[in-house]
Amino acid sequence: MKSLRDHHFNRRSFLNTLANVGLVSAVSTRSALAQQPATGQMRIVVPYAAGGTGDIISRLIAKSMSSMYGQNVLVDNKAGAGGHIGAEYVSRSKPDGLTLLFGAVGTRAAFSATRNLRYDPVSDLRPVILLAESPHVLIVNPTSQARSTAEFIALAKSRPNMINFGSAGLGTSTHLVGELFKLTADVSLNHIPFKGSASAMSDLMGGHIQAMFENLPAAVSFIKAGQVRALAVTSATRSTSLPEVPTIAESGLPNFAATSWFTIDVASGTPSPIVKKLNEDIGKIIASPELAPRWQELGLTILGGSTDTASDFLKKETRIWSDLIRVAKIG
Repeated sequence: MKSLRDHHFNRRSFLNTLANVGLVSAVSTRSALAQQPATGQMRIVVPYAAGGTGDIISRLIAKSMSSMYGQNVLVDNKAGAGGHIGAEYVSRSKPDGLTLLFGAVGTRAAFSATRNLRYDPVSDLRPVILLAESPHVLIVNPTSQARSTAEFIALAKSRPNMINFGSAGLGTSTHLVGELFKLTADVSLNHIPFKGSASAMSDLMGGHIQAMFENLPAAVSFIKAGQVRALAVTSATRSTSLPEVPTIAESGLPNFAATSWFTIDVASGTPSPIVKKLNEDIGKIIASPELAPRWQELGLTILGGSTDTASDFLKKETRIWSDLIRVAKIG
C-alpha cells in the first residue's frame, strides 16, 4: 500500500478540497483528518455479476471518479444472494468513505424478500445519492411465438407454469417486476433466479428460458443486435433509447408502470462531511455533459439530489416494494 506521502489521494490535496467547500475553516488538522476518507484504495462494490446494469453504470462513474481524485477507483463485483453478499460487505466495511455500494431495488428497498439477512439494510447502510432510474424491458428469445405483450400474455395463459423467466436473483428488481407483471396480467410464469443478469441473458439467447424483465441498460445492446426481441418497456412512457418499443401499459395492461433505480451508499458510520463530499462529487459526475449521451443511450434518467432526498426516497420505495412482496408471497 502506498504511504500517505506517496498516494495521489493525499492529506494536502484532500484538505485543500475540504477547505474549498468550507469544511475545515475552523477545525484543527487532526479533526479534519478524522473526517476525510482514509488513504487507501477506493472502490465501488457492485453486488451483482459483471455485465449487468450495476456493472455498466459503476464503471462509468468509477472512471470519472478516478480522474477527479487522481487515483484509480476500482469496481469490485461481489455477487450472490440477490445482491446481499456485496451489500453486507459494504455495511461491515470501515466507515471511511473508501468503500461504496452500488445500491438497487433489491438491496435498498425490497430486502424483505430475503429471509435471515445478517445485516440490516436500513440501519447498517447510509445513502449517499440517488443515481438514476431505468425502465425494465420484457424480452424474449427471437424464436418466440410472441411478438407483442398481448401475444406473450396469450401464450402464457395457454401454457400455465410452462414459461420460465430469468432474473439476476431472488428479490432483485428483475425478479420483482416479473412478479408484478404476473399479478397484473393474471398469468402463471416460473421464476428462475440466476447469479446475475449476464447468466440469465445467456440462457435466454440459448433458448433455455423464455423471457426476462431485464433492466434496459443491460439489455439494449442485445436488443439492437437482434439477439433478443423486445416486446415492451415497463415505464409509463417509451424510452428514448428504444422509441419504437411500446410500453406495457399501451400494450394491453393499462396503468402498468415499474422502474428500477440506483444509489450509491456507504457504511452507516461514515461521517457526514465525507458523505456530503461524495454526494457533491458524484452528483457532478452523473450530471456532466460528457456522460449525458451515454446515459441516454442506456435509457437512464439521472436523478441526483441531496442525501436527505435519497433517504426519503428509500423510505417510500421500501413501503411500495414491501407491499408487493407481501401480496405476491415472495420469500
